[in-house]
Amino acid sequence: MSNLFRLLGRRLLAMPVMVLGVTLLVFFVMSLSTADPARLALGESASLEALEAYRVANGLDDPVLVRLGRYLAMLVQGDLGQSFTGVPITQMVAESFPITLQLTFIGLIIAVVFALVLGVVAALYRDQWPDQVIRVLSIAGLATPSFWLALLLIQAFSTVPGGTGTFPALVNDWIPFSQDPAGYVNQIALPAISLAIPVAGSLTRVVRTAMVEELDKDYVRTAIGAGIPKPVVIARNVLRNALITPLTVLGLRVGYLMGGAVVIEMIFNIKGMGQLIFQGITRNDVNIVQGVTITVAIAFIVINLVVDLLYVLVNPRIRSI
Repeated sequence: MSNLFRLLGRRLLAMPVMVLGVTLLVFFVMSLSTADPARLALGESASLEALEAYRVANGLDDPVLVRLGRYLAMLVQGDLGQSFTGVPITQMVAESFPITLQLTFIGLIIAVVFALVLGVVAALYRDQWPDQVIRVLSIAGLATPSFWLALLLIQAFSTVPGGTGTFPALVNDWIPFSQDPAGYVNQIALPAISLAIPVAGSLTRVVRTAMVEELDKDYVRTAIGAGIPKPVVIARNVLRNALITPLTVLGLRVGYLMGGAVVIEMIFNIKGMGQLIFQGITRNDVNIVQGVTITVAIAFIVINLVVDLLYVLVNPRIRSI
């Protein structure tokens, strides 16, 4: 347990540095934009006097370092600034980010369940027909882009002409789970599956390889030779040890899922972070793009911290990651 607390302390101390680094990168990249915030906020018909007054009022003429310091002070207070239309970006993110997180983690759960089942079965039946079939399926899933799979699922199972009509092609109004569980599952099924399949394909290969390596170790043969049932050895020892490698990959796959969710949200018209950042790009609203990017980056850092802690819980002998 002391290892867990030491790791947690180190990661918490490093987190402000990582957040600062991400913020600096995003801020300076977005400061290179040639879009005039005053012109975007007031419109093309605004007078030069009105434009200048807007720049002075919002500190747009201040040096970059001054604007950076002001932005960091706001960020510490949880303020991401305002869009050019005057809407607080924190409010926009608070409405969109939970939807993206739900889509990401439901896709992750589906991917992990499929990967564990298929990976373990493939390892137990190594080089036999189940292993061969699962290998083909995992490679096919890995090679399938999530956006292309989303289009196929829409064509086959949604309400478009020729589809089965089981699921909606577009999510016009987001239905919370607490309001209508059946409607919630119906609206998120196709987007989550589109995200999960490519990740499940790659994780299946990782789980299968890790399981094969563990099954070939001496302690497995010794335990089975001592009369311990093979299912017990696999469940209590082999599977736990084999999970170490997939856990290290899982953190990176969460980043892939969050990035993929942005694209999937655009395809299914889900009003999450994807729609929000697209809105910022099309309007040249650098404040929205900056706020969304920083929020997603911080979420990715936090998720990887959780993965690191799980890594230690699975194998307490690990001293550092």
